[in-house]
Amino acid sequence: MGGLPQERRLVTEVPGPRSRELLGRKTAAVADGVGVTLPVFVARAGGGVVEDVDGNRLIDFGSGIAVTSVGNSAPEVVRRASEQLADFTHTCFMITPYEGYVEVAEQLNALTPGDHAKKSALFNSGAEAVENAVKIARAYTKRPAVVVFDHGYHGRTNLTMALTAKNMPYKEGFGPFAPEVYRVPLAYGYRWLTGPEHAAEEAAAQAIDVITKQIGAEHVAAIVIEPIAGEGGFIVPARGFLPRMAQFAKDNGIVFVADEIQTGFCRTGQWFACEDEGVVPDLVTTAKGIAGGLPLAAVTGRAEIMDAAHSGGLGGTYGGNPVACAAALGAIATMKELDLPAKARRIGEVMTPRLRALQEKYPAIGEVRGRGAMIAVELVRPGTKEPDAALTAAVAKACHAAGLVVLTCGTYGNVLRFLPPLVIGEDLLEEGLGIIEEAFAGTV
Repeated sequence: MGGLPQERRLVTEVPGPRSRELLGRKTAAVADGVGVTLPVFVARAGGGVVEDVDGNRLIDFGSGIAVTSVGNSAPEVVRRASEQLADFTHTCFMITPYEGYVEVAEQLNALTPGDHAKKSALFNSGAEAVENAVKIARAYTKRPAVVVFDHGYHGRTNLTMALTAKNMPYKEGFGPFAPEVYRVPLAYGYRWLTGPEHAAEEAAAQAIDVITKQIGAEHVAAIVIEPIAGEGGFIVPARGFLPRMAQFAKDNGIVFVADEIQTGFCRTGQWFACEDEGVVPDLVTTAKGIAGGLPLAAVTGRAEIMDAAHSGGLGGTYGGNPVACAAALGAIATMKELDLPAKARRIGEVMTPRLRALQEKYPAIGEVRGRGAMIAVELVRPGTKEPDAALTAAVAKACHAAGLVVLTCGTYGNVLRFLPPLVIGEDLLEEGLGIIEEAFAGTV
């Protein structure tokens, strides 16, 4: 944590004068398409705290979108990355390889679900990982079609925009998109018309019906799904849905791809979220929490599927950068040493009862959901399920002003999501929950 005091401290309004000055420079120099959720410019960060250029310290319930699970400056990440930085920054693994890449692949092969023979390939970003998973699945199956789900998010490249469900802000004005992508229902219990108890069975039946009747299962290369939908609203699919879709894929020679980019690396209380129902994917995509904040991503899966792409067909100049690989090894070592799956479960145990008590008080909270340290509340107009995006934005704004970083998400923009670093102190966790309670009291 670099000696950063683990306490909230507000010395100016949020954002303060120096941050506002820098925002002016950002507006002049940076493309408008690059938005900012909370315009406080960061000077230091670590543990559960972000310190801005004005000296304000904010409690972090965002983790840079589920990236800094081990903290923003975890000692083992800093140490290993610094040592690697001094040795060499780049050679390109495809030209002259290095051990760090191989070691990360070995760790991923060991950690991801299933005891079958596995291989990995490293990339730069989550979108790249998903795109390469599709390439690998198509090479293996010799089929064209890809099936994705309502409320899914998979990235911002052309193919992954096609895979992503939500138009604004991800797709608006950027088409045409890649072909042979088909969307099917997700078992979104809270919004399932016949009730959450029917969601798994009915959504799976509908999805399978679309695949078999409208596409033809024999044309499908891959089914790509987030075990918990991230940007779509932290939707936990109704129990039984994931195993049913995985079994359908297996029965029809379809590659089942778990997009664990936001859910992976201890975030949900297990190393990977699909472990919760014993689902063993054919391919797993990872990024975000993998390397303590450095850009790294991966596809890991069954060796025979991973080997389907011809030599030279996978790669990229920076894929598996040596400094990022060193950071990943430091992050994984930290996760093991501190038992961060257990920490994530504990965060869920602390947050969920407090949020459910808040739900009892405020009918605008339609649902509290999530798992481990991936928790959200969906806000609606009381007495209905009509999404209330305006209230969601107002509560988030109140949290920001009080020194708590929170994020919103959801297809309807009405979900407050909480992704605290897994190393956050319990005192900061409790204080952050208090700020959320005060934000609701002041806005609802």
